[in-house]
Amino acid sequence: MSTRALSEAASTSAAPLSLCSREPHVPADRLVAEMVPPPRFDSVRFDTYLPDPNQPSQTDAVKALSSFAEGLGGAHASGAGRRRWFARKPAAPTGPRGVYLDGGYGVGKTHLLASLWHATPAEPALKAFGTFVELTNLVGALGFQQTVKTLSGHRLLCIDEFELDDPGDTVLVSSLLGKLVESGVALAATSNTLPGKLGEGRFAAADFLREIQGLSAHFMPLRIDGEDYRHRGLPEAPSPYSDQVVTATAYATPGASLDDFPHLLEHLARVHPSRYGALTDDLTAVCLTDVQPVPDQSTALRLVVLADRLYDREIPVLASGLPFDRLFSDEMLNGGYRKKYFRAISRLTALARDAKGLVAQ
Repeated sequence: MSTRALSEAASTSAAPLSLCSREPHVPADRLVAEMVPPPRFDSVRFDTYLPDPNQPSQTDAVKALSSFAEGLGGAHASGAGRRRWFARKPAAPTGPRGVYLDGGYGVGKTHLLASLWHATPAEPALKAFGTFVELTNLVGALGFQQTVKTLSGHRLLCIDEFELDDPGDTVLVSSLLGKLVESGVALAATSNTLPGKLGEGRFAAADFLREIQGLSAHFMPLRIDGEDYRHRGLPEAPSPYSDQVVTATAYATPGASLDDFPHLLEHLARVHPSRYGALTDDLTAVCLTDVQPVPDQSTALRLVVLADRLYDREIPVLASGLPFDRLFSDEMLNGGYRKKYFRAISRLTALARDAKGLVAQ
């Protein structure tokens, strides 16, 4: 379809939605109920993971996680199910009570983590799945003691993208996981860095490093090597479109949003990251005009969270301006948060590829 045809279609269509006009409020009970694998990973299983034959660590990880899931069958590790009113406090388990998937972005860590959640023989109410940010947001919404109470009856807690950006969050989550381990909850997490190495190049405080080391003792690390599967054997991401094409496509696509990229970045600063998922509710596509380099690190980290929520929900992104691999400065890409930024570039590129079909040929 030509640009003129798109413009004509837009003139007869309803105006698109706008992320900048949304200020969602998410109740605490929704935060708990949504601690399940996101839509993109709802149907994944161990047998749908395709290990790279040149990376034996990928096959080894599938075997190790399958065995871990089988070992979580039967009663809760503390010897009780959800109803534990009269249960005695269990003895602290010996040895690691979790697995830690370490590897670069795009090697399928989240696929494997979600597969573990699905394979664990327990009803969904006894399993929790969320990102590190979502877990800290849950504590903020419920309070520490109530979060411990809510999760302590679970069979398994899966934490995706275990990235520690703040020493306070480190102490918080370390204390939370310690309480959950004492209650018999099994843990599984993904990250781009081994537990004992988290925080290197970011903070030098002795207390921070000590908390990291204590946290790493809860996990048995599994290394997963490989290249980014999102670009393995796939064509290059489409180049950005013109403002006119992006705007016309937004008008022609029911359920699409349309926003100016700099204005969206400003809006993200006014919305708590715990609400970014709700920000994208019911969207079929996100259309952005005038994509520019991200101006500072705080803004960049907020954009990373939005990119994760869009990717989880499989929402294609159509954009004009600069390509997504030019969002972050060289200083950012070489700094302590570089793996977050590379993950965001990888995921936004995949979503840009998905959006190509929105522009009719």
